[in-house]
Amino acid sequence: MRGSTNELHPRVRRSLLDLLDQAEVTARLVARGKRDYDADEMLRLAAESLLTRMGECVDRIDKADPAFLAAHPSLELRQLKDTRNVLAHGYDIVDHALVWFIVSTNVPVVAGSIRQFLLTVGLSESKGEPQ
Repeated sequence: MRGSTNELHPRVRRSLLDLLDQAEVTARLVARGKRDYDADEMLRLAAESLLTRMGECVDRIDKADPAFLAAHPSLELRQLKDTRNVLAHGYDIVDHALVWFIVSTNVPVVAGSIRQFLLTVGLSESKGEPQ
């Protein structure tokens, strides 16, 4: 892909920033701990909703720049989109332990990769202009 800020599609940029926002909310949910997650149906549903939103962000990226996901496999965005599809269409077979693993382990890694990517293309996490 493109290496400069000017070449990053605006919707891709916006969706990456939205994804980071959802990852921050996810981190707050995870901070409550697995015991609370296991005991609280609303926390489990919130985790599913957050993963669905992140998958939607990835879908928007894919639509805005179809080559982006393939050009940046290290961001692991495709997995978020796949997770969204499972949650949206297979809601009756959701494995809550797997959802916890994804929100507590995978999402922070993906968020870190996105932050690093944004820095390498000259963007910050802020919603403002390039650095």
